[in-house]
Amino acid sequence: MSDGPQLRQVQHPVSDVGAAVAFYAAAFGFAEKFTDGDRYAALDAGGLTLALVGAAEDVTGGAPAASIKVADVAATLDAVVRAGGSVVRAPEHGPHETRAVVQDAWGNAVIVYGPR
Repeated sequence: MSDGPQLRQVQHPVSDVGAAVAFYAAAFGFAEKFTDGDRYAALDAGGLTLALVGAAEDVTGGAPAASIKVADVAATLDAVVRAGGSVVRAPEHGPHETRAVVQDAWGNAVIVYGPR
């Protein structure tokens, strides 16, 4: 990872991951990078990943959200709160990373994730 946080993906909750992969491939030509059944699919969206998430992986309650990779999730959550945001969902250890959901001061959801 580089020195600072990186906007790495945008998460889009969908009701059918397979159908959404087919749609974004046909409509925009996005290539499939990785799929985990009906839970998650990562598409190459030209420099960012479009993350299509099913119900099991939807951590924002159906809202699209930017996902920002950081070196230290806990320290970033502290910085979010000090800057006027709030923690919506405490850090959870997923199969590949630790992630949390925060809101900025305007109510927008942001997923913060980093190494386990």
